[in-house]
Amino acid sequence: MTAADQHPILRTHRALRPGFGTEAAVYGTILVSGLIAVSSAHGETSVVVLITVGVTVMVFWAAHVYAGAVARLGDEGAEHIGVRTAIRRSVRHSLGMLSSAGVPALILLAGTTRLIPDDAANEVALWSGTVILAFLGYVAFLRRGSGMWTRILGAVGTASFGVVFVILKAFVH
Repeated sequence: MTAADQHPILRTHRALRPGFGTEAAVYGTILVSGLIAVSSAHGETSVVVLITVGVTVMVFWAAHVYAGAVARLGDEGAEHIGVRTAIRRSVRHSLGMLSSAGVPALILLAGTTRLIPDDAANEVALWSGTVILAFLGYVAFLRRGSGMWTRILGAVGTASFGVVFVILKAFVH
């Protein structure tokens, strides 16, 4: 194991994987950010935003699992896999889409229970997606062994998807 493998961020990332550090997690985070931006831009309460995010993420996740299972079904090189194996592999591969909604959903839940005001919950949930994307971008370049500036640029580049939704919300609102 190299010194980079001992980095605390990589240890955290490994503990969260497979559900959090995948392309499904990046896609899910972008999806959730877009849903929060659009839902909350129309003055919806955190309850409505939470329900919108929850239902939409579940539908997209189910579609992602289905598409992955169909793509895997019967074709694994020389090995032909069955329906259960295809579904199990697709579920495992798609977990990131569900886990990516966790942090924003908890923040929105805090708004629904009035631990924090609705508007604040919607804003913090939206910004949390940007922070998560920055983390995922940073980790991707850290795992690659890139230097600090490249990791920071990777984090900024990935986070920019979240910032786009923050800006979109500002224009729509």
